[in-house]
Amino acid sequence: AELRTKTKSVRAAVAAGAGDAAKTESVAAQAKLDRAAARGVIHKNKAARVKSRLSKALKNAKAAKK
Repeated sequence: AELRTKTKSVRAAVAAGAGDAAKTESVAAQAKLDRAAARGVIHKNKAARVKSRLSKALKNAKAAKK
């Protein structure tokens, strides 16, 4: 549940246009995903996929602001 909460908070911050908040939430979410993958809660490829999608969303939000 924590993983979904963290990823949702990143997506919500990106949608709201809060760049700094989205960045800090993203770092926290990535740490949670890495920890979950290391412990076998989720597959390492899923963690990588979710992290990639989150960073892509952040990057697109920054590009749209300019």
